[in-house]
Amino acid sequence: MTLRQTIEHEIRERGAIPFSRYMEMCLYDPELGYYSRHAEQFGKAGDFYTSSDVHAVFGRLLARQFDEMWRMLGSPKQIEVLELGPGRGLFAQDVLDWSQKKFPEFFHALHYSLEENSPTLRHRMEATLRKHLAAGNASLIQRLKPPSREASYGTTEAVLLHGDTPTSNSNLREKEKGATSEACAERTQRVPQSVNIALAPEVPVIVFANEFFDALPVEVLSSQGELRISLQGGRFVETWAPASVEELEFLDRYGVQPEAAERVEVPLVAQNYMSRITAAVSCGFIVVIDYGYTREEQLAGRHRGTVTAVRQHAVSTNPYEAAGEQDITAHVNFTALAAAGEHNGMQTQPLLTQSQFLMGIGEKNQFADAFEECRLPQEKAKVTLQLKHLVTPAGMGENFHVLVGSKRVDPEMVARLSGLSFGKSRLWQPAAQER
Repeated sequence: MTLRQTIEHEIRERGAIPFSRYMEMCLYDPELGYYSRHAEQFGKAGDFYTSSDVHAVFGRLLARQFDEMWRMLGSPKQIEVLELGPGRGLFAQDVLDWSQKKFPEFFHALHYSLEENSPTLRHRMEATLRKHLAAGNASLIQRLKPPSREASYGTTEAVLLHGDTPTSNSNLREKEKGATSEACAERTQRVPQSVNIALAPEVPVIVFANEFFDALPVEVLSSQGELRISLQGGRFVETWAPASVEELEFLDRYGVQPEAAERVEVPLVAQNYMSRITAAVSCGFIVVIDYGYTREEQLAGRHRGTVTAVRQHAVSTNPYEAAGEQDITAHVNFTALAAAGEHNGMQTQPLLTQSQFLMGIGEKNQFADAFEECRLPQEKAKVTLQLKHLVTPAGMGENFHVLVGSKRVDPEMVARLSGLSFGKSRLWQPAAQER
């Protein structure tokens, strides 16, 4: 049975399905979904590039930033980096190899966890990271829960830790000044059982998500209601159902109500994911890199109807072709993500572009991480072009944004991270201030 036949069967059994369910099946069906296929999705021979496909300097710069975060936490004996949606493991390989070479103290404390459900991608990571997996420096873990519409309800509220109570951001700032690894341990609560963190709960965690949230299923709303997918004459057709109270409240709080002939996304699954991840982290950082928008940009008329399909580096607005053989994405609502984290005690920094973030990390040593292995002028010229692709507006530098959050770390210390130093012109205020 093909994936299209599987979707058609579910529609006949259940009736019209939400767009989020259609997107979930296309991407995450365990046998036939896009991320479960054996075809190569990444790089020149695949459908799209990620920053790690461009050059190893992306992982090397983040290794430098992770080392700085570790030192900011008081250089604890253990720290976990948890990567969400790690693909083939290239970024993890670059971080681990460069940390072992350049930041041996950090590497000695580091355990790198890769959260991935796709058996195909897990198999690739086992080959890519064989050395580090065998040495116990890295481990593969299952995603905390496969994305689904049913899991998304109630996501706009805080997910509290066992025995915890809501705390205002101002109170947290006073209580958490000068936080170290010991302070992290003292404030640890039991984490939700559905969240898979490899080390003990008191160990600080750095959560890293590069192009992860854009691939989580979204609801699609128009002035007609919520988008559903049905069948007619053997073809997928769009129908509309009344929007839920939660969907409308989400738009009131973090987005915009759609005007006539307009569509907007409601990323309830992403909200739920962000809530549970930030609730599970007792102390540490989260770094989210993705293309997306703020509520202010939506109010200005941008980023409305962003669902797209990508295949062989070509972008299409039709997600109903070649089910399971093309990627389906939607731009990330950074205002909503920040709010989900802040409801669980996370402090957010001003949103940056990827260009600002990487320039901040690399300018101190003039991007020596990129050029160290260059021996000939032509090698340096090639790496210069690759680096420009990561940081310039013509490449990925302005299209991707970076959200940095911290939990139980002095916000004034966090603001001094090198990755935040290049973008001191505040593009955007944290979500708590917006509301």
